[in-house]
This record gives sequence, C-alpha cells and structure tokens, in this order.
Amino acid sequence: MSEPNPFPPFPLASGAASDPAAAATPAADGAPGHFAGREFTGPAHGKPNVQVDPVARGLEEAVIEQLRSVYDPEIPVNIYELGLIYDIDVTGAGRVDVRMTLTSPMCPVAGSLPPDVEARLRAIPGVIDAKVEVTWDPAWGPEMMTEAARLQLNML
Repeated sequence: MSEPNPFPPFPLASGAASDPAAAATPAADGAPGHFAGREFTGPAHGKPNVQVDPVARGLEEAVIEQLRSVYDPEIPVNIYELGLIYDIDVTGAGRVDVRMTLTSPMCPVAGSLPPDVEARLRAIPGVIDAKVEVTWDPAWGPEMMTEAARLQLNML
C-alpha cells in the first residue's frame, strides 16, 4: 500500500508539480498560474512597491507586514526576510496573488505553510481574495535572504 501524497492540493505555479521531486510539470490543474511566464527577478524583499493606486499601495504594505508575521518553524526568521516570497501582486479591488517557494521540496511544512499564508492574507482588511502559488524554480538558497536575516542567523 502506498503512502498518501503529503504535498498540498493548493494551486502550484506553472512549472511546479504536485510532486515536488518532479519540478518541471504544469500546475496541478493544468492551467498556468498567475505568474506563468514572468521571469524571476529576485525575492520580493528586494523589489520596490510600485503601486500607483493608493489603495493597492496600502494593501501591499499590509500584505508585507502580514508575511513578516509568518515564520518557517525550523528557522527563526520570517518567510519574507528569508526570501521565500518571490512575487506579490495586489489590486486596488482587493485581489492578492503571491508566488513563493519553500526551503526545500521536502520541507515538512510543504502541505501546511502555503495554505496558512493564504488564510492570513485573506484575513487582512480589504483583501477579498488571495491565492498563493508555490514554485520550485528557482530553488531557494541562503543568498535569497535579506542581510538582516543572515545577520540574525549568524551567517555574516
């Protein structure tokens, strides 16, 4: 008898797979994710908030604040500073899309962390819908962390 799949039924980014070991297959539902075709330009913490709409700008700031309250249970650094958040898209209408990764495809919280992030985003006043896409490309590495995170982990 085979073991049940420990990986989540949440939407995966295009190029990610429901089986993290096979990271080059289409999204779980076969449809491209929100971020499909968008090139990786670095973790979200290194990108400026370029929202022109003041509502979307404020919502993006609230999203970042909320992401900074989520911690990887094995590393005492929040997921935003850790560099697990690759992209954040926010609309003034309250739609939030986040592309993130995990420290490893075999991460013990692969099934629980992304849905937890999604639930926390939905709890932000003004957010009407939130979706988290998980990608394994590019793979996370310590170079994705902020300087503050590396300092906190004595890696400087």
